[in-house]
Amino acid sequence: MAKDSVEPAAQLLELHVKHELAALKGAKCRKFLHTEVQELYGLASRVTLRQAVTEEQIMGVIRRLVVNMELDGGIPELAGEMAAKVAAAPVQSTTRLGDVLSREQLTGFVEEILVLREHRERLISEVMAHPVYQELVSNIVYHGIINYIYEDNLISRSVPGVGSMMKFGKRMATKAVPGIDETFERRIKSYLSDSLPGLIGRSEQFLNKALSDSELHDSIMAIWKGVEDRTLEELQVGLGEIELQEFVVLGYGFWLEFRQSAYFDGCCEAVVKHLFDKYGDQPLTEVLGDVGVTEEVIQTEVDTFAQPVLDLLREEGYLEALLRRRLTPFYSSAAVKKILAD
Repeated sequence: MAKDSVEPAAQLLELHVKHELAALKGAKCRKFLHTEVQELYGLASRVTLRQAVTEEQIMGVIRRLVVNMELDGGIPELAGEMAAKVAAAPVQSTTRLGDVLSREQLTGFVEEILVLREHRERLISEVMAHPVYQELVSNIVYHGIINYIYEDNLISRSVPGVGSMMKFGKRMATKAVPGIDETFERRIKSYLSDSLPGLIGRSEQFLNKALSDSELHDSIMAIWKGVEDRTLEELQVGLGEIELQEFVVLGYGFWLEFRQSAYFDGCCEAVVKHLFDKYGDQPLTEVLGDVGVTEEVIQTEVDTFAQPVLDLLREEGYLEALLRRRLTPFYSSAAVKKILAD
């Protein structure tokens, strides 16, 4: 009796495996996949984002896979190699900058940048107020005054020997009155220190006027006119493979630290919160549709990838082995044996 019950079960198992393998091949498989995509998309129209997943789950994925996942050291090396291959690709010598970025697109960017006038003026003001910049201006003006007095003034240039006489007189005065150079320098720098705020203020006014919206627009477009017909290869002159790979490594190092920052975490939380505020109670199809993923798009990608992958799995014997792992316990179960025995 036991033998009679096992043999039909084994026969049913073989028939079931053959049935499934046949169903996952060719036109039958394509029809099956299309039907399932339709059913899933229909279900997605009734299930909301908040039903499918929570904010905490999304943040957990971000923290596990983006923030905390250990990245192999080969990643920057591979990225550097790929960047070098892109830079050396033949298309670089046949593609103009204007082919990548049109004049209309550039104009749009420039107009948006020009709207940020307050930011531009604040940046100029902060640069001007920085001690390093003020020290730079002070030194430039000081050395300009000294140079003018002893070398570049009109008399020195027009009358032969005057410049040499002035330098000789300076040396004699220094010998006669030790420390006169230091006193002279100190007085000039004291004068410059008193005059610097006004000088900086006038410089700021000049820059704000010189960097007006119209001037910036015309300057940028003039620069663009000179480079838009140059190829990307020409624009990369001086950027060697080693330098490019070093930039990639630096960028990778920055990313490793940046992803661990509280700022990055806060940005991710803000984005996820907004996503759920906007779409949390909306069907999943609404979310997918707003990012351009329709049922037709999914069907196309399923046709492109799913069928070839299933064909490969069948050829390698994986698909049959999977079916047997799933079905054998069922056909070997006591419940099936009992039904067959009855």
